[in-house]
Amino acid sequence: MEFTGSSYKGDTKNGRMDGKGEYTFSTGTKYKGEMKDGMFHGKGVLHFPNGSKYGATWELGRAKQGSFTFADGLQYQEKDWDYCDGYDRRFYSERCNGLRPEAQLTDLHPPRVIPDGCYDCGDGFYDPNTRVVTSYTGRFLRNADDSEHEWIVRACRKAGDEVVGVEPEMSVAATTEVTSNIN
Repeated sequence: MEFTGSSYKGDTKNGRMDGKGEYTFSTGTKYKGEMKDGMFHGKGVLHFPNGSKYGATWELGRAKQGSFTFADGLQYQEKDWDYCDGYDRRFYSERCNGLRPEAQLTDLHPPRVIPDGCYDCGDGFYDPNTRVVTSYTGRFLRNADDSEHEWIVRACRKAGDEVVGVEPEMSVAATTEVTSNIN
């Protein structure tokens, strides 16, 4: 395992993973669950670095039945996926938390500050000049291919996008006061 950069903590039998344990891949993805004869076997969950997870029943290293949950808590549904697709998940927080009184560009309030010239692509910041996605903590995540680059530039919030809301001087109370002084 040391040659691949992965590690294992847990039960073993005859020098192989067997029982309950935690296997960490070199990418930071972790499997926590049951093992048998050196393979994922039984109930276990893959925890991805971006916060999403895949829980499944495994049989000799293969997932037989499972479910995927995005980092924001959205559970993937194979059927009856009625409000979003791979291109648009903008309304997830509104469905879960109701509508905020001001326009909302992200699920966070206040939204993340995006470095100049970059985009907030969900799991990190994307720099279109270098084509690198960096995590919110500053760790390299990946190089974007042409397809991902196109999607991010088209669909993601860019540095300089402003949060739109009601300005205090333009509130109903302020407008009423100004109008009443005109008479």
